[in-house]
Amino acid sequence: MRLRPGLDLLWRSPGEVQIGTDPRWAVRLSGLTDPEVDLLTGAEPGSTVEALRTSATRHGIPADRVGALLQALDQARVLCPIPARPPATGTATLLSGAAADASAWSTVLEDGDGAAHVRDRSARTVGIVGLGRLGLQTAVVLAAAGIGTVLLQDDGLVTSADLGVGGYLPRDVGSPRVEAAHRIVHDANAAVRTQAPARTEPDLLVLIEHGAADPARSRLSMSAGVAHLSVVVQEAGVLVGPLVVPGVTPCLRCVDLWRADVDDRWGVVVAQLAAAARPHGPEESALAAVAGSLAAAQALAHLDGRTPTVRGAGLEVSLPEAVPRVRSWAVHPDCGCGAIPVTPPVTASCAGDRVLA
Repeated sequence: MRLRPGLDLLWRSPGEVQIGTDPRWAVRLSGLTDPEVDLLTGAEPGSTVEALRTSATRHGIPADRVGALLQALDQARVLCPIPARPPATGTATLLSGAAADASAWSTVLEDGDGAAHVRDRSARTVGIVGLGRLGLQTAVVLAAAGIGTVLLQDDGLVTSADLGVGGYLPRDVGSPRVEAAHRIVHDANAAVRTQAPARTEPDLLVLIEHGAADPARSRLSMSAGVAHLSVVVQEAGVLVGPLVVPGVTPCLRCVDLWRADVDDRWGVVVAQLAAAARPHGPEESALAAVAGSLAAAQALAHLDGRTPTVRGAGLEVSLPEAVPRVRSWAVHPDCGCGAIPVTPPVTASCAGDRVLA
C-alpha cells in the first residue's frame, strides 16, 4: 500500500494534519504527537507504507502508534494499492499531457492507478464530425487525454472565424480543416492515430452540428449501433448531449418527439435548421472552449466506463455566463428505439475526521 498520489499533506495546528483539500475525500487527523505530525507533513507524495514505517523509526515513533496511524490512514481511504508494473512494451509510456491526466486520476480512482486508467484509453477510437473551433477543441482534449485514435471529418476550409480556439493558425486559413486538424491533434499527442483500419467502427462518434441535429445522420448511427454524442451550436449557446447508446438510452428522435409534443411544427423547423446548404452561424470563443471541453469530458466518461451526465440529458451552455445547466429527457413512448430508462448518476459524499487518541 502507499499514500494516494496527488493529495496535499498540510499542518493545521499542533497535533493536527489535513490530508487533501477536495471536500469529497479531505480528512483531518488529530491527536498526533509532534513526531507524527513531522512524519506526515514531510512524507513524499505516493510514499509506500514501508517507507513510512522506516521514516517513523527515524522519528522515534513507537510501533503501536505507527500501526494506529496507518490504520487511521487506511480507514480514511488515504492509502491505495501500489500499482502493478506497467507492460514492457506498447502503451507503457504516457506521452504528452496524458501523464498529467494520470496524476489527477490517481487521486480519484479507488486503486490509485491513474497511469493504467489513462493507458487503457489508447485502445479507444473516437470519430469527430465537424471541425470548427468547438470540434477541434474536442479533438485536442481527447488526444491530450490519451485517446489512441481520433478520426477527423469535415469537408470545409479553415476561415478566419475558426482562429483563436482549438489551435488553427492564420497560415491555416483557406486550407482544408481536416489537414490542419491532423497537424494540431498530433501536436497535442504525437502518438495519437488519426486513421483507422477500413470498416472499423468508432467506440463513440461526436456529431457537431449547427441549428439542430440532423435526423438522417442520427438514424445512420442508430442503425449501425454506434454510440454517439450530439453537440448542437445554437444562436447564442451550445447543447452538449444527449449521448446516445442505441437501444439503451433515449435517442435524438426521442428528443425531437418531446419537442413536437409541445410544438406541432417542430418537424418543419428542424428540417430547415438541419439543412446541409444552410450557412453555419459563428462559434463564439467562450462557448466553443467551454462546450468543446465539456464534450470531451463527457466522451471520456463514456469511454472510461463511467455514466456520463449526458446519457439521457444535455448540458446547455449559453451566453453570457457560459455556465452549463442540465436538461434531461426520458424515452419517448412513440419512438420505438428500444431504449430503457436512464439511471441517474451517483453523487459523492465528503470524508469525515479521524482522531488518534
